[in-house]
Amino acid sequence: MTFLPAPPNTGIRFRRVDLEGKPEIEAIAENVVDNNRSTTLARGHTRVHTVEHVLATFAGYGIDNAIVELDANEPPIGDGSAREYCKLIQEAGIVPQDERRECYKVTEPIQLEMGETVMTLFPDEAFRISCTSADKQGRFTQFYSVELTPTTWERDLAHARTFCFYEEIAYLINHGLIKGGSLENAVVIRDDAVLTTEPLRYPDEFVRHKILDIVGDLALLGRPLRGHLVAVRPGHAANCELLRRIIAQMRKPVVAAQTFAPPPPAPKTAPPPAAAADETQPQESAIDIQGVMKLLPHRYPFLMVDRVAKIEGSHIIGIKNVSINEAYFQGHFPGHPVMPGVLQLEAIAQVAGIIMMKSAENAGKIAYFMSAEDVKWRKPVLPGDVLVIDVEMTKIRGKIGKAKGVCKVAGEVVSEAAVTFMLAEP
Repeated sequence: MTFLPAPPNTGIRFRRVDLEGKPEIEAIAENVVDNNRSTTLARGHTRVHTVEHVLATFAGYGIDNAIVELDANEPPIGDGSAREYCKLIQEAGIVPQDERRECYKVTEPIQLEMGETVMTLFPDEAFRISCTSADKQGRFTQFYSVELTPTTWERDLAHARTFCFYEEIAYLINHGLIKGGSLENAVVIRDDAVLTTEPLRYPDEFVRHKILDIVGDLALLGRPLRGHLVAVRPGHAANCELLRRIIAQMRKPVVAAQTFAPPPPAPKTAPPPAAAADETQPQESAIDIQGVMKLLPHRYPFLMVDRVAKIEGSHIIGIKNVSINEAYFQGHFPGHPVMPGVLQLEAIAQVAGIIMMKSAENAGKIAYFMSAEDVKWRKPVLPGDVLVIDVEMTKIRGKIGKAKGVCKVAGEVVSEAAVTFMLAEP
């Protein structure tokens, strides 16, 4: 990982130098796609996991603009704290820039209750965090309060290491969340014992690390924050939900001004902006339901594609209109109909199969599922939604096909997966 300087108004950006074109992801709330145990950013198919410690370091030092170059999909874990990141910045140095810094001052309290988490953000002239940390059994209940400055960041927060409870380890390993985890980069709590390769760096190291995570997640606001946050049992999901509520408050004056102000005059010379392409609209390569049924052997109630909007080479977009008349809504769930995630996965496989079935030598064959990897379900799909199934074939070799698929509703990703399937005679 390399930290590079950036010009004013760049913000913090992650650059994947290991990928073709060196794609960048801006560290803003809109790019958050996962917050289970850590925070993940994505743009298209490019992802960067566990960004919160790096972002907390920049926020702690008051750094507004930087490029973070990575040759992998997440920053090096170091020792589980932000200590190593601080060393990089201390060695490089920090310089002021000419542009004016825009902070956001909280105008009225923002409250959040999410499971066991309670958070309230009050107006304040500085950025303060008062946090209580504890597990469900009340073990190692700790409280700490701090005003964030470069000095308090470096002295009081940056060295706090990530931690977990012993009974969580099996879950984390099974879900691929701590592949590089060890006592070299994390503290483990087992019953009343603390397992670590060195003494605790602070007597209340656990709550300080919780504050470190809060600082990193709220840095996705894209500007310094002024307010006093009181948090009880915070976590990444709650931090990001609070972030969204801060953004909603920040945009209120803009929305009000747009509501009551007269429309701006139309530009005299500039042409009107082109409308964004609607990927649900059929292109020249579109296939209607009759064509889909000629290519796929699936029928009611298991045909998960109503039509194909377009095919361009190895890229295909399928459409599924989710109706309340779907048979599975009778039991999934009564009174709260939700499209099963496994059927979204099936839709990705069917759309991928269409590309292979279009070849004359594959006519009449059946695509059998072999495996699914990196499967994630992000939001529920409800009756009335239009499911856009965006699939890119990554490999076709003989009878074996591999593809990456993303399902979206109204432009938002609801599920994704990488699938492998095999064509065979029925």
